Amino acid sequence: MSNLHSTPTWLAPVFLVVAVVCWAGNHVVARGIAGHVPPFTLNMLRWVVVAALVGIAARKTIARDWPVMRANVVRLGLLGALGGGFFGTLQYVSMQYTGVINMGVLNSIAPAFIVATSYILFRDRIGAVQIFGIAISLTGVLAMVTALDPQRLIAMQFNRGDLIIIANMALFALYSSCLRLRPPIALTSFLFALAIAAALTNVPFAIYEHASGFAFPWDSKGFGAIAYTALFTSILAYLGWSRGVELLGPSTASVFLHLIPLVNMAAGQALLNEPPRLEHIVGLVLILTGVALTARRLPVTG
Repeated sequence: MSNLHSTPTWLAPVFLVVAVVCWAGNHVVARGIAGHVPPFTLNMLRWVVVAALVGIAARKTIARDWPVMRANVVRLGLLGALGGGFFGTLQYVSMQYTGVINMGVLNSIAPAFIVATSYILFRDRIGAVQIFGIAISLTGVLAMVTALDPQRLIAMQFNRGDLIIIANMALFALYSSCLRLRPPIALTSFLFALAIAAALTNVPFAIYEHASGFAFPWDSKGFGAIAYTALFTSILAYLGWSRGVELLGPSTASVFLHLIPLVNMAAGQALLNEPPRLEHIVGLVLILTGVALTARRLPVTG
């Protein structure tokens, strides 16, 4: 169990900003390696490295939690497949068809999806304002994927990368909603289990990539992608986010997620020559407005 009293509360924003910047950086990396590094193989290798590093660093904690982990292997496997296996890979797949700014803006739909998924699966309370907020967020998504062109909606002509991101946000919402089913083990033990499940999920797809001629390039780009995604996207961001949530609570911490599109816009302009367009601004405003309404606390009744 974490010793919260040993960490000053004022450090929580630092932890959360570090996590958000790491995740935004992952989008830049994904865009930079698109078409060069096979996504399923990268995600498999990323989680293999995470499992090895965490397994060594937290071996005593993992050994202590092992009986509980073994008793909950199916639950941990499903969470790992959703949160690390498919979700992680589809981020890299989507970046082969769309840009970093699109990724950042569409990521902002996640909180609204989480509210909807939690209601559907666990009957968490949801009110009229929350439903209205979800509708506004979805309008922002449509503004993004149609590039403010209604004809695209009529003709059903969308950017496939944007559609993959939206589907991936639904997966992330499912994973986040089901985190309440996580067994009572340490964060490092959970990360270790998640890493193993995520790596195994990607094995058959990685084999297919290799057999199809899309082999992993053992060059600076390939090694750099593994290093960044394992150390920063997975370990540093996960632990920083978890610590920040422990100190501030999930509701307050979730506000920091909205820094991702802002970081992506700056990084896309500076590193990838992807300046923000009007549909990015309109979509972001609508999505964040919807999220603000969706995240409003429901009144206590009874």
